[in-house]
Amino acid sequence: MRTLKDFDASGKRVLVRVDFNVPVKEGKVKDETRVSAAIPTLKHLLEQGATLVLFSHLGRPKGGFEEASSLAPVAPVLQKHLGRPVIFIGGSPELTPASEAVLERVRALPAGSVALLDNVRFEAGEEKNDEALARKYARLGDAFVLDAFGSAHRAHASVTGVAQFLPSYAGFLMEKEVSSIKRVIENPEKPYWVVLGGAKVSDKIGVIENLLPRVSGMVIGGAMAFTFIKAQGGKVGASLVEDDKLELARGLLKRAQELEVKLLLPSDVVAAQKIEAGAQTQVVLADQIPEGWMGLDIGPESARAFAAALQGAKTVLWNGPMGVFEVDDFAKGTLAVGQAIAELKGAFTVIGGGDSVAAANKLGVADKFSHVSTGGGASLELLELGTLPGIEALS
Repeated sequence: MRTLKDFDASGKRVLVRVDFNVPVKEGKVKDETRVSAAIPTLKHLLEQGATLVLFSHLGRPKGGFEEASSLAPVAPVLQKHLGRPVIFIGGSPELTPASEAVLERVRALPAGSVALLDNVRFEAGEEKNDEALARKYARLGDAFVLDAFGSAHRAHASVTGVAQFLPSYAGFLMEKEVSSIKRVIENPEKPYWVVLGGAKVSDKIGVIENLLPRVSGMVIGGAMAFTFIKAQGGKVGASLVEDDKLELARGLLKRAQELEVKLLLPSDVVAAQKIEAGAQTQVVLADQIPEGWMGLDIGPESARAFAAALQGAKTVLWNGPMGVFEVDDFAKGTLAVGQAIAELKGAFTVIGGGDSVAAANKLGVADKFSHVSTGGGASLELLELGTLPGIEALS
């Protein structure tokens, strides 16, 4: 990728695609992580003497202005983190990012200022990567910087389309994300362990297939483990299972055996009849779950075994919780595994975005990981395919 090392921003108006898709409740940003992640790139460009025009998506509006999806609440948060004024250009149907009214205001920006435009998904052609829309975006700047790793797997007009019409570069966040994840694909120090969790095997088939030949071992927890356990003849009660993926699971288990890769599944689970706090629970063997009961977390023996297997690892990638960690009763397994990874000495440790980041934050150990990805979907696609539309657009 072309990076900021290849770009002199002095005197230029720079269009920056950031990822400010943050949780907003009652007009307040509830998690500022993605805003703070963009600051190093923005400060670098400003120090070089650039004028900045920032844009992002937020939520899933239906191709027109919606006040609930406006980026207006993000502007004061960005201003706080940046330590300088931010001009918000948006907040009404007339001020969508590619409109003539916005173009006029952008062209009138004082040199060295920072403007934040409204939600790119207010433009109907954004997700279709409409060329005419991309050309309109390109009018807003002299150069384009992509720093929205969380959107880099989307071939959208504000991600890949505009890059066709302006000199384009990767921001620092984008560069760090790609280099960290490529390190666990292309040049991992061994022993190398991958810890996967979450609900569905189908979400991570490509990742498992791509990484199996590269790893020393793989831990599979969360609901996706039950598809593997059932594929081996286990009784999983009312646990979530993808019955149409049983043959695939058997094939992956066989492939791991052929490659002499250790593939660990839970030996015990915390089971309940309802997914709710205070529900009656019991610890049972993972392949002997009673009818009507669901495995909702790995059990204490599994947590110990998984943590023990990771000892001595030099590279660890973690993507996905070990159970329904949002409910405290079913969070212990995820937190135990997260703690074990965080405490590894001398290891390169990566959280591949998504719920694992929330779990690490809940545990208070996110800062102990070598890299915490800001993009779950983008991380998974990069791990599976080795590239992304956003990377290709900057190559």
